[in-house]
Amino acid sequence: MKLGFACKYLNSDGKQFFPFRATTRKRFLSLSHDERNQLIYEITVTNLNNLYLTLEHLATLPEPLRMMRIGSDLLPLYTVPEATPLFTEFLPELYPLFARCGELARAHHIRLSFHPGQYTVLASDNPDVVVRALEDVEYHTLCACLMGYGKTFQDFKINIHMNGKAGFDGFKRSFNQLSPEARRMLTVENDEISCSLDDVLQAAPLCPVVLDIHHHWVKESEFFQPDDARVARVIESWRGVRPVLHYSISQEGMIPQEGWPDQQQLGVSKSKLRAHSDYFFNPTLNTWALSFQDFDIMCEVKMKNLAREQLYQWGITQKLIANPLAEATRESANVK
Repeated sequence: MKLGFACKYLNSDGKQFFPFRATTRKRFLSLSHDERNQLIYEITVTNLNNLYLTLEHLATLPEPLRMMRIGSDLLPLYTVPEATPLFTEFLPELYPLFARCGELARAHHIRLSFHPGQYTVLASDNPDVVVRALEDVEYHTLCACLMGYGKTFQDFKINIHMNGKAGFDGFKRSFNQLSPEARRMLTVENDEISCSLDDVLQAAPLCPVVLDIHHHWVKESEFFQPDDARVARVIESWRGVRPVLHYSISQEGMIPQEGWPDQQQLGVSKSKLRAHSDYFFNPTLNTWALSFQDFDIMCEVKMKNLAREQLYQWGITQKLIANPLAEATRESANVK
């Protein structure tokens, strides 16, 4: 089991080791052509170098901690019409920076992913929204392909929600318009508002389903269990690749410090329960999440890798996660 974190790699003070840079569309458009080019070039180089430094550090960690979600602003404003031609001009000279990131990740078995934003809605009933969603998925696909991915099924994960008024039929139409590389990498998850796990499982013949157990609890007021019959369908959708589960819990103060939260007793709106906590503070819920032994877990929590590593160490002490050091010592003794 791998435990991942999303986008920001934090030190013990909660500051980023290797932060991505970003800019706004408003600032970009206020600049001259040369200034625009210089801005996005410099930010792109910084982001690619800092991604490499992050991966370099992850490579030193125990293998269960070698999993991360890359921030979507790797190439700032790439899909903005005024920016795309500028990237076309200088991106080829940066291919080696992409390539070395992918090579390092593959050499050290670091599992990577992207998660396009909430406005990337392939199932929208608005054609303009669908066009932009397709562009955004293909942007993430480009980044992954430049790192050497997209060659085999799920060698990289690009995850989106299926929410949208066009439903599964709309999602299927849009999915079939994607490039072969994007179709090989795309996954879809259940959300806490519009698309239940049952809704999303319709997409299983097209792409893998990511199970978000917190979203399911918020929407259905049910703690989804590893022995639920739908787990087999989720796993099957990954076609032999280890599936991914998303784990988060409600914010500190919203739910009890331990035990199973009851939405009726809490008297808190679902919109407030959606928000993620800083840390995984509830041992009952942590035991529940780590009981999904067939999955890798993306930890969606505000304190990112710090919370993830705390969960990892707790899981080892509770014997819910195997201790790599102990396993290596045992294997060495067996060889001798």
